[in-house]
Order: sequence, then structure tokens, then C-alpha cells
Amino acid sequence: MEQRELNFFDLCVACGRAIGRGIVAGGHLLAHMCRLTYRYWWVVLTLVVLAIAAAFYQTRKGNLTYRANAIVLLNGASIQQFEQAYSPLRSGLQLPAEEAITPLVKNGVASRFETFRVIDCLRDGYPDYVDFKQKSSPTDTIRVQMQDRLCLQFQIKERNMAQLPEIERAMLAYLNGNIALQQSYVSYLDNLRKEVEFNHSQVQKLDSLTSEYYFHNHLGEQPLSGVGTGFIWTGDWRVHLFLKDIYKHQEYTKLTDYRMQLATAPVVLENHFAAAYAPVNGRMKMLVLYFLLGWIGGCILAELIDKRKSIADWLKK
Repeated sequence: MEQRELNFFDLCVACGRAIGRGIVAGGHLLAHMCRLTYRYWWVVLTLVVLAIAAAFYQTRKGNLTYRANAIVLLNGASIQQFEQAYSPLRSGLQLPAEEAITPLVKNGVASRFETFRVIDCLRDGYPDYVDFKQKSSPTDTIRVQMQDRLCLQFQIKERNMAQLPEIERAMLAYLNGNIALQQSYVSYLDNLRKEVEFNHSQVQKLDSLTSEYYFHNHLGEQPLSGVGTGFIWTGDWRVHLFLKDIYKHQEYTKLTDYRMQLATAPVVLENHFAAAYAPVNGRMKMLVLYFLLGWIGGCILAELIDKRKSIADWLKK
């Protein structure tokens, strides 16, 4: 008998049937767990109580864990170079014993080191937001990934919160001691100084040109139309032709001055590490999670008790 090829409609029907069978199987499993809970309620209740007690212990004040975030500025180093220098912090391996950050990572004072891309929506050189959900694309021309900034994140428990400045200093000392980052920084700083000098010289030329036009050409005053009595000063029309370019160049000069001000090391922080308001292991979230784990574990134990005779017979074979 000749087999018919599946078309799109047949594929949709097959997927719908598979989803339906999955829903029915999930309903049967849930009903079976409810029956086990009713029949062996003392077993399930015991595990649920133990799980809730563990959740309360996990979320006591000293054990609350927070995410600490800060924006880092890369002076010359590429994202790839920084990730290579940052990778030992992620894994906790290959950290030099003489570094101050090593015992903090080994002892679990700081853990789960991550990096997130910083997005520039206006393409003006200023960060707009951090892509914590990691949904941005390197080819996106609207949400552009900045090449000189990253968001650093690690987790720290509340009882270690007083060591947050120490962790920050140790992390910067470790990163700025990287040889590859230092080499990129030396070249970047030299080019940045030349760029700043060039921009300032161009600003002085534009200022003198503007002054020449305004103060040595014909200036006039015209009445304001539709505003009653008053006058508006008008300068030479040639100035208005490149006035937007003057403002644009001044903004770019201000940006390079800001970069020069921050270029004190290969890696600098634009802001100090700050802990998030909500903890990672919040009490309500952990209570719900541990309750579900306790209920599932209690149902599994109840199922083993219910099938103990069948299991014993199977073991005797």
C-alpha cells in the first residue's frame, strides 16, 4: 500500500494529538498523586513538613542571597579578551593563589560570576539598559550591544554583605593585573590622548569661526511674528549651515573627555557594586518550591510503600 506524505495539516493534527495525550497523561498522574496523598497522608505530610522546615532554614536572614551588579568600562580591551580574563572567576579554577580574590571565591563568599551585555538603543555611546534576559543579538541595529561596557554580576549572602567593597577591590586588582588587558590599555590610552587633543583643537577652530561670523558680519534684529512686541537676534546665515555639526562635535568631544577621565586602568567600574533589592532565595518562592518538592517526594515514597509487595516479589526472583 502506497504511503501518503504528510502535509502541514497532518503535522498540525499529529502535534495536537500528542499535546492532548500529554495533557491526559498529566491529569492521570496528578489524580494518582492525589489518591496516594489521601491514602498515605502521614507519609506525605511528614515530608512536606520537613521540606517547609528546610525552606525556613534556607531563607533565614544570614542565608539570604543577593545579586550584586555593576557596569564595567573596558579601556582598550575587547569583549573576548575580557571574557578570557574573567573565565577563572566563573569556574573558580586556575585562580592564582596570591590574588586577593582567590580565597573569597574558594570560600564561597562570592559565587556565580556572570556577565551581561549592555545595550545602546540610541547609538550615542551611552548605555540604556542591561540585557539580563540575554535576548539581544550582535546583528541587531536597534538594540546595539556596546563593545566597551559589560554588566558584571555575582551572588553574595547577606552575612557577607560587609565584604562587598573588599570583593570589588580584589576583583579589579585581579582583572587589571592581566597582561593582555594591560597591553591593550597602553595602546588605547595613547590613541585616546591624540583623539582628545584633536577634538579640542577642532572645537577651538569652530569657536573662532563662529565668533568671526557673528561679531564681524552683519547682525540684525527682526520683530517676533505673532508674539506681540519683541525682537529676535539673527546672525549670519552661514553659521546656521553648520551649527548642528558644531553641537554634534561638542557632544562627541564631551564623550571623549569622559572616556579619558575614566581611563585610569584597563578595567574600571562606572558604579560600585550594589546588591539587588529582592533576594534570589526569597522566602515565599522557596516555600512554594520546597512544598512541591516535599509533596512529590512524599508521593514517590507512598508509591514505594503501596507497591512494597510487588517490589519484594521482584527482588526475590
